[in-house]
Amino acid sequence: MSHNIDAASFKAFAASRRTTRDFLPTAVPEDLIDKLIADAMTAPSWSNTRPFMVGIASGERRDRISKEFLNRWQAASGALSPGIWGKLKLAITRYGLPKSDYKVFRPYPKDLKPRQQKVGADLYGHIGIKREDHEARQAQWGRNYDFFGAPVSLFIFTHSGLGEYSVSDAGLFMQNLMLSAHANGLGSCAQGASALWAEPVRKEFQIPKDYKLLCGIAIGYPSTDMVNDFQAERLPIQDIKLKPND
Repeated sequence: MSHNIDAASFKAFAASRRTTRDFLPTAVPEDLIDKLIADAMTAPSWSNTRPFMVGIASGERRDRISKEFLNRWQAASGALSPGIWGKLKLAITRYGLPKSDYKVFRPYPKDLKPRQQKVGADLYGHIGIKREDHEARQAQWGRNYDFFGAPVSLFIFTHSGLGEYSVSDAGLFMQNLMLSAHANGLGSCAQGASALWAEPVRKEFQIPKDYKLLCGIAIGYPSTDMVNDFQAERLPIQDIKLKPND
């Protein structure tokens, strides 16, 4: 099968895709979002089952979800502040406690934690937030719930009947979608944080009963903010290649 891109061009293009963490308010046309999804659907899938669905939130729908996310984040982050009142309020009202379809927060395994800590330190260092500045760190994390200003957030649901195979297929779909966004001059940010509270998203879409909210993807045009210059370290392939048995 013929194609129009050579290996070197693909390597450069794939490597140039980076996470966007600050977006312009410029609207993204609906037909362009449909194009991204159509491109994403060219990804392989388990027995071609395509065990995932996508909710598209823009305009007032996007704003309603963001507002509810931000309210819940404010309640949750209040419990992290010094003093007892925020903790008591969260315990009594339970408003802000995680209510996700999948277990979003879990301890990082000992062998993976250094990678997680490094990218966090590198990112916050890049934008000038010191480790001891808990208020600034919480404010930056809270930007997840405004989708970093993106005018569109996609919500990815996976079929519970195929378990991890649904999640694997969704990952392939998402990577194609984000590469297509990059090719069309858009930025993207895959957001596990958007799955922390499933209820505000579920209220906005007609979701079949067997589908669970996996994550979100913020989509929009990147701003010139310095946060978008951040480049996370790419591991050398030797770090993931298994050694053969002798």
